[in-house]
Amino acid sequence: MNLLDIAKSHVMVNLRQYDIVTSDIIKNTIQPVLAMLHALYPGQIIDEDRLYRDLLSINNVYVANETQLRDDRDHVVWLPDKKSEIQWGFWNRYRNYLEDVKSYPSIVISKLHGLTDNILGSLEDPKRQGEWDRRGMVVGYVQSGKTLNYTGLICKAADAGYKLIIVMAGMHNDLRSQTQLRLDEDFLGYDTRLSRQYSNSNRKVGVGKLIEHGDLVIHSLTSSAEDGDYRTQIARNVGFMLGGDPVILVVKKNASVLQNLLRWIQSDGRVDPESGEIVRDNIPLLLIDDEADNASVDGKQAKRDENGNILEDTDPTTINRLIRQLLKTFQKSSYVGYTATPFANIFIYPPDDSGNVNKYGEDLFPRSFIINLPAPTNYVGPVQVFGLDDDGELGLDEHLGLPIVNEVSDYEPYIPDRHKKDYHVKSLPPTLKKAIKVFVVSCAARMARGQITDHKSMLIHITRFTAVQGLIKDLVLEEVTRLQNLLEFGSGNSSNQIFDELKRIWENDFIGVTDDIQSMVDDPQIISLRWEQVEDHLYEAAAKIQVKAINGSAKDVLDYRDHPNGMSVIAIGGDKLSRGITLEGLSVSYYLRASKMYDTLMQMGRWFGYRPGYLDLCRLYTSEELISWYKHIAMANEELRKEFDYMAATGGTPMDYGLRVRTHPDGLQITSSNKLKHGTKMAVSFSGGISETVVFHKNKEIFEKNYAIVNSWLYQLGIPEQVEGGSWRWKEINGEKIIELLEGFGTHPLSRKADPTTLCKYIRKLLLEDELKEWTVVLISSGRGMEKNIAGRNVGLINRKDDSKEDPKKWMLSKGRLLSPVDEYKYDLDEAEIASALEATISAWRNNPKRRGKEVPKVPSGPYIRAVRSKQRGLLLLYPLLPPLPDCETPVIGYSISFPKSYKSVQVEYLVDTTYWRNIYGDDEE
Repeated sequence: MNLLDIAKSHVMVNLRQYDIVTSDIIKNTIQPVLAMLHALYPGQIIDEDRLYRDLLSINNVYVANETQLRDDRDHVVWLPDKKSEIQWGFWNRYRNYLEDVKSYPSIVISKLHGLTDNILGSLEDPKRQGEWDRRGMVVGYVQSGKTLNYTGLICKAADAGYKLIIVMAGMHNDLRSQTQLRLDEDFLGYDTRLSRQYSNSNRKVGVGKLIEHGDLVIHSLTSSAEDGDYRTQIARNVGFMLGGDPVILVVKKNASVLQNLLRWIQSDGRVDPESGEIVRDNIPLLLIDDEADNASVDGKQAKRDENGNILEDTDPTTINRLIRQLLKTFQKSSYVGYTATPFANIFIYPPDDSGNVNKYGEDLFPRSFIINLPAPTNYVGPVQVFGLDDDGELGLDEHLGLPIVNEVSDYEPYIPDRHKKDYHVKSLPPTLKKAIKVFVVSCAARMARGQITDHKSMLIHITRFTAVQGLIKDLVLEEVTRLQNLLEFGSGNSSNQIFDELKRIWENDFIGVTDDIQSMVDDPQIISLRWEQVEDHLYEAAAKIQVKAINGSAKDVLDYRDHPNGMSVIAIGGDKLSRGITLEGLSVSYYLRASKMYDTLMQMGRWFGYRPGYLDLCRLYTSEELISWYKHIAMANEELRKEFDYMAATGGTPMDYGLRVRTHPDGLQITSSNKLKHGTKMAVSFSGGISETVVFHKNKEIFEKNYAIVNSWLYQLGIPEQVEGGSWRWKEINGEKIIELLEGFGTHPLSRKADPTTLCKYIRKLLLEDELKEWTVVLISSGRGMEKNIAGRNVGLINRKDDSKEDPKKWMLSKGRLLSPVDEYKYDLDEAEIASALEATISAWRNNPKRRGKEVPKVPSGPYIRAVRSKQRGLLLLYPLLPPLPDCETPVIGYSISFPKSYKSVQVEYLVDTTYWRNIYGDDEE
């Protein structure tokens, strides 16, 4: 730790006493720390300006609260009562490490503390007797710090009494090793390369150096070495038994590794006399599935019966099967999947009530809880990088993308999109050669800002074939060596040519971008530089650069750990670089690997994350097509999270709802098609349809909120006319006013056909087509029974039977209808339109053999009413209902919307999971 870091750590400790840290507080806190350090280290200089900027940046972070869907069936709330009894040794040590060594701001640690309490409390008490099984998922952002979160959870789980913790970390040795290394430093406290079993003589690392926390015993059956994955021989020779001191394993998702682990665990189990299966009793298991959408999801087509239930003999894919078998083996188990791309996981077939359980155990649907983690304000994700178009349908405001994305169009003659594994790359595209020079300038500029010992990385991802990657590595190494030689020795008479070229890059590509980003983001560490400051570091920056191929064939590794003074690397790779592996200090990316899958594209975005003090020095080089797709993903991802937050606000559970994701018109897929076996593509259109609220929350506050919204909105419409039966009618209401009402209205998620968000999207699209411009609004009165004043008008409340009287939270209308059929035509159709609708109804009746022998219809039916209504006219019927709660006098407002037939091909297309589909359409799959 250098003197600047020591000063930073001391100041951060002193800042903990303040709830809100201002710039003045930072300035005042710095001075006594500097005085102390100058006395201890006379003659050494601390950059006071940089110290202040760094501290201001660290403490200028806000993290919003998480949102959650949960289902507490079979769950016993335990943490609040037991919190004071638990000795939080591992957690307190980790927290102090984050505070004192890593200099995390108090607000971030406070949020982490609350969030990990929430997750732990959503799991089961490890000391609860009997059999239990919890399944959950935590959704973060790509490169947003999920490891920090689950490390905190692991610490608390070990403190609470979980005896076995298994972390599944990707499919490659690199990622598994990287994850184990983080856990060595942040949880175990000793170097597992030297010893997997805890002892006082272990070589201490990370949290283990905080000796004031005493001995915290935790063993590991794996190590951070490249080949340190689980091995049965090592497990057999350890000197401890499962169920005593806590044990952790960090394993990759590999069939042989998981199969051997399962055999070892089952070798000491008992045979259940009823099922004949092996069970491990009284060893509470916490299984952390990092990148839970990768390999864990069953990719085989499930066999189902006529009711949609999964048959018992379904044979899932290997990794999915082994994870399920592991969980099934333990009498007490908790599973938490972590992912930034949950697109595949939400399409896992949820468990049903049939009682049928697959012989390998229940699938990995997160039935107990899903937690949506907000991104901190300093996170740079798809929205920040690529921007967001204004989308009134989704309620999303325009967000300008960062000026760091450069479109590449010259690569095809050098490296075609479609090439084979034996393709011979002869030279690099000019844009890639420039990107390498940009990386040199970026590294030099970071050094000029004082980031001398920080890691600096460049990513080149343009082919999945390892042999082609090897050729590209050779060409890149040749180019880097050429630049290093030119910067050191010059080139004869034109020794300054390379410096002139790099200066032009600085002036044309960096100065203006820094100015723009300073106005777009709040990062005090981003300061303007003069060319002379950058030039001083050019040779040193170039000389440090290594070129490595990161794939299954090359022997290169990203050994940042072995470079305490900072590593500069150009990493060339494919799939191994696309998931989980962190490229430290990534500043330049050259990425051309096209994919038509949301999750693959998101995970390949290694440039997302945190870029303190050098965001303006980052660059992304990619194709026009990929830029377009990433912009769409940014919007789809925001829509998915808005939908999630809406469901969380209405008290939803993971089992209650299906999540929706828009599909790209050019064929962009949410995830690989084999992961979507339980998803169905649905195009939502309300043309010629009726939308009704038929399910309501039994919630007084929601009743009162909707009543207040409708009451205020109706006043704005002006004076209505009273019509037959005592109802009140407003004519020629603008379509935008209908949207205004719906945007504030709260509905039950099971009334999906009346979902306000979807309705607003549809109405907005039709307004752009010059349709649905005029609306009739009717406040229906029963003409009898209890009266209520709404918007200054007395109306009789309507009585509707409750088909779910036994459900304390849900009110479902009898026969699933709110609308009285006559209401759909009596208020806005003239006599000619009614006659035309009736004629069409009778004609359809005559042509339907099943109707023969019945009486001729005397009133028009809904489809024909909507067919004769002008495409410019919509009908909104508001029904004030008698409340179902005995202590509530506020009427329940329901609505029915009758849409005319539109001949415009207007729809919003989604992929929906089975729960969503059933909620709207039932089980028919014709």
